[in-house]
Amino acid sequence: MKKINGIIMQYFEWYMECNQNLWNTLAENAEKLAKQGITAVWLPPAYKGIGGANEVGYGVYDVYDLGEFEQKGTIKTKYGSKEEYLNCIIALKQNGIESYADIVLNHKMGADTLQTIPAKKVNWENHNIESEEQETVKVATKFTFPGRKHKYSDFEWNWTHFDAIDYDENSKQNAIFKFKGKEWGVAVDDEYGNYDYLMGADLDFGNPEVVDECIKWGKWYQETTKVDGFRLDAVKHINTNFYKKWIKELRNATNKQLFTVGEYWTGDVSKLHKYLTEIEGEISLFDVPLHYNLCTASKEENYDLSQIFEHTLVKENPSKAVTFVDNHDTQLEQALESFIEKWFKPAAYALILLREDGYPCVFYGDYYGIPHNNIEPVEELKTIMLLRKEKSYGEQHTYLDNPNYIGWTRQGDNEHIKSGLAVVISNSNDGEKRMYIGKENAGEEFIDALGNCEEEIIVDEEGYGNFKVKGKSCSIWIKG
Repeated sequence: MKKINGIIMQYFEWYMECNQNLWNTLAENAEKLAKQGITAVWLPPAYKGIGGANEVGYGVYDVYDLGEFEQKGTIKTKYGSKEEYLNCIIALKQNGIESYADIVLNHKMGADTLQTIPAKKVNWENHNIESEEQETVKVATKFTFPGRKHKYSDFEWNWTHFDAIDYDENSKQNAIFKFKGKEWGVAVDDEYGNYDYLMGADLDFGNPEVVDECIKWGKWYQETTKVDGFRLDAVKHINTNFYKKWIKELRNATNKQLFTVGEYWTGDVSKLHKYLTEIEGEISLFDVPLHYNLCTASKEENYDLSQIFEHTLVKENPSKAVTFVDNHDTQLEQALESFIEKWFKPAAYALILLREDGYPCVFYGDYYGIPHNNIEPVEELKTIMLLRKEKSYGEQHTYLDNPNYIGWTRQGDNEHIKSGLAVVISNSNDGEKRMYIGKENAGEEFIDALGNCEEEIIVDEEGYGNFKVKGKSCSIWIKG
């Protein structure tokens, strides 16, 4: 459940070296993160993947193996054992932090046995175009999980539970092979004609056995782990009706709210609106259009800052927007690389953390750094997070009225001591903005919490202040 001024933290990045010990590390850090203002943690996929001890989590093999069975060359996952995972969730709860599990149901990888079946090749650029010629392919579609020996579930997967795969062992060819008698899901994204197929052995959500097994597993997973919510991977590739049914079933079974956010990767906000309508508002979505606006603002010299929230979910449907700056897919060397430039990171985090709309998500790689790419932590991030927790309250006044200088204020309230703040962002030269922060703050002295501006500012008797900012930076003014 979203808490007032809550913050989600994505507690992993793609290249992290955690020595199969992430769950223990997170449990040890839980108290410190809570003090920093973190109220929920998005945990990486916790089940065994094709990459074994090196699997980030998206090459899913066995969703019932949370680091308990000898499979794919390891008992523990990249992040630790099942027991450590469950203890980590308990430690987070004890510190008032909710756990959101990363759910990856679009595909499976690393089958135990190959199967020989008829299929047709599909055009990579338009998945609706199939070759006329049917061929016999040998594909990785039989999952028996011999290491688990049917514990928790005796369900075994075979080719009828999938609609396509991208590798044929016979011809050693990488192509999309659509299985005989299969149809793509209808309620999916229309990129590439139909974007049902993404990777691996693609689950066929038109098969009732698949739907039933995924719901059964979801109930087992929540009951076993006691997670508080979910991050749903790759929702634009999965029939909308499936997740609408899945989340309703889990909420009914647990009688819990189970906050859920979906990853629908598109810069087109209209597609996000369409998805939210089709799923009847059952889940929230990551605000990918805002991420792209932030990225563009960090890279284009003449970007118009007054347009930073245009065509974003947080502006058009704020109650369903999970805002973020970067994540494991946008970091350097990843498929969706769109990493925000260092100079703009403090401004980007101020934009998601210090305003009233949206549910912000902080990236592990920005908080701790990314050694793989020699990227240091965002120096100002911890300060901005604390300012959200302690100061960012009261009525908001927004000044998105200049292409190079934007700002806003929060008046503060009586419940939080010395609350209220003013933010100014520049992508050009030094400047200032005259902004209203409330008559109750008349005579108050404000200082820049980030230390970019050294002088103090006094709010006049009308409740206005001339809040300054240095060139290409961000200043956050709080009561001295």
